[in-house]
Amino acid sequence: MKIVFASRNEGKVKEIRAMLEEIDVKLVSLNNYDNAPEIVEDGESFLENALKKAKIVSEFTGEIVLADDSGLQVDVLGGAPGIYSSRYAGENATDEGNIAKLIAGLKGIPQEKRGASFLCVLVLYRTDGSYDCFEGKWRGQIIDQPRGNNGFGYDPVFMVPELKMTAAELPAEIKNKVSHRGQAFAQLKKSLREKSKNLKIGA
Repeated sequence: MKIVFASRNEGKVKEIRAMLEEIDVKLVSLNNYDNAPEIVEDGESFLENALKKAKIVSEFTGEIVLADDSGLQVDVLGGAPGIYSSRYAGENATDEGNIAKLIAGLKGIPQEKRGASFLCVLVLYRTDGSYDCFEGKWRGQIIDQPRGNNGFGYDPVFMVPELKMTAAELPAEIKNKVSHRGQAFAQLKKSLREKSKNLKIGA
């Protein structure tokens, strides 16, 4: 099965290929397509953004498309930064800028009240307009001092209490199993396996 991932981020594509390696899937990115449309993520939820990306890219490529939207929700900030996670500190924000704004917003909040969730929504969109949705949620706490070099985004300040490590300190093989994205992809893989099995039975 060929699936187009609605992103030009080859690092992300590499990570996803690793998650799907047991499945017979050829995953390609938008870099394989000239003149692919730029998509404005103006939805009011992770699902709306992922679905919009998937639909537009499927209509452009004529292929099955996988799209995701993910972000960080901090309890005491009313769920912020949420869908604005990647641009929390402004349109051209860096990871460091976003983290600095987050930490400043939590100044004076005790550690036990810094609960947060990473959320990931995946949409697998077919050319007939039907789609499946998968969601993963990862609980943790926000710390003030970034730790670790393995992650990106808010990973260095997202502490996983039961592992006593930040998301950026976890080895990839562990993170890919327990993270929000890992959880969502586990559901996707299960769905793809079941559909492949049913097709073989039907044949």
